[in-house]
Amino acid sequence: MDILPVADGPAVIACNACRFSKDDRDDGAGRRGGAMLAAELTRLQAADPAYAGVAVHAMPCLFACTEFCTVHLRAEGKVGYILGRFTPDEEAARAILDYAARYADSAAGQVPYRDWPEGVKGHFIARTPPAGALVA
Repeated sequence: MDILPVADGPAVIACNACRFSKDDRDDGAGRRGGAMLAAELTRLQAADPAYAGVAVHAMPCLFACTEFCTVHLRAEGKVGYILGRFTPDEEAARAILDYAARYADSAAGQVPYRDWPEGVKGHFIARTPPAGALVA
């Protein structure tokens, strides 16, 4: 395993090895759901200036294998989140990036529920504390 340096700013890291769905490893044509979602996140982020403050990265396996189409949302000094069970399409990618933009603008990584895009509700798997800190 190689560790690749990236900027510390707000980022969505997509698991590009994730299953397509709960029951299917791929889409029937050999494409993994995680790779499809990562590609859609990358495409939307590059095309929409509203997402300029959020990097998109992909890496193999976030170890959330009981779920599918998972992403990790993180930023230095902020609470992080693992989200999953997405369909690998534009609608899901846009909801993830809309949430990520609000997350990037937040002080500690907490976005008020009323500001959550509908497409991320029910997709949170875990919350992770920032390095060197705990959530009180």
